[in-house]
Amino acid sequence: MLGPSGCGKTTLLNLVAGHIRPDRGSIAINGRRVVDAGLWVAPQDRRVAMVFQDYALFPHLTVLENVRFALPRAVRRGGDARAHELLAALAVEELAGRRPTELSGGQQQRVALARALAQEPDLVLLDEPFSSLDQSTRDEVRNELIGRLRATGLTCIVVTHDQEEALSISDRVAVMHQGRILQIDEPEVLYRKPFCSEVADFLGRANVLDGEGRGDVVETAIGAFALLGNVTGPVRVFVRPELVGVTPDAAGTVIVESRDFRGHDVVYGLRLPDGSLAWAHRPSVNMVDVGDRVRIDPQPGHAALVPVAWHAA
Repeated sequence: MLGPSGCGKTTLLNLVAGHIRPDRGSIAINGRRVVDAGLWVAPQDRRVAMVFQDYALFPHLTVLENVRFALPRAVRRGGDARAHELLAALAVEELAGRRPTELSGGQQQRVALARALAQEPDLVLLDEPFSSLDQSTRDEVRNELIGRLRATGLTCIVVTHDQEEALSISDRVAVMHQGRILQIDEPEVLYRKPFCSEVADFLGRANVLDGEGRGDVVETAIGAFALLGNVTGPVRVFVRPELVGVTPDAAGTVIVESRDFRGHDVVYGLRLPDGSLAWAHRPSVNMVDVGDRVRIDPQPGHAALVPVAWHAA
C-alpha cells in the first residue's frame, strides 16, 4: 500500500486487522468474510498479525517471552522450542534472554516479526516497518526480512510512503490517494503505465508532454519516443526522466537550470525553448553544469499515454 501521509493507508490496515469498525462495506481474508452487514469477527479471531511502526514489544518481557506470548494458547505452555525456532529463522536467537530496550532498531524489527509469525496468521500486516531505521540498516533489514517472509508463503500487506521501497519489495502495489485506491498492479506495470497523473507523479518525476502520435512512435518537444500504444494525431504522454539523455552542445537550445547530485546518479532540470521544464535522470559519470547548453537525446524505452486525470468525488 503506497501513498502520501494522510491518504488512508494505516486506516485500511486497522480496518483489516479489526481495530476499527467500518461504516459500510465488507472485508474478506483468505476467502472468509470477517466484516459485512450484521457480521463482525473479533480481531483475535481473524488470523491476522500486525507489526506496528514502533514494534510494540512488551518492555518487561524478554525476547523469548515476547515471542512465546504470541503463540496460540494451545501451544503456549512449553512453547519455548517453537519460539526459539522462529527467532532462529530471523537470525536473533542469541538475543532470546534480552529485553527490547537492549536491542537495536533492526533487532527489534526482527523480534516483532517473529512474534507476528508466532500467531500462525493467514495474513501479516506491516505498518511502515522500516521507517525508523537508518538508511544502511533499513536496506539490510528490509531485504533480509522480506526474503524470509517470502519463504513462508504468507500474504503480507506492507504500508509505506517510500516509492522505491514499494517498487522493490512488492509483487503488487496499490497506490492510494485521498482515501481511495487508484491503481493496483505489478510494480513495473504501475511505473510504466500509470492509470492517471496522480499515480505517475507519486511514483517519481514524470515529464508530461504534448505530442503527435505516429503509430507506435510519438513526436514531442524533446524528441521522438517509442510509444506504449498505437495512436495517430495529437496526444499527451508520460516520459520518465531516465529516457531523457543529455549531451553538451554549445549550439543546443536547451539550458540546464538545476542539478540534483545523488552520488551514483543525478537529476537535471532542463529549460526548453518554449519555456517549459523537463527532467532528466542520468548516471553521474559524465555530468553537465548548471547553465550549460545541451541537446536532448531520447533513450531506449517507451512513453505512455496520459489517461484522463482522476479527481476525487
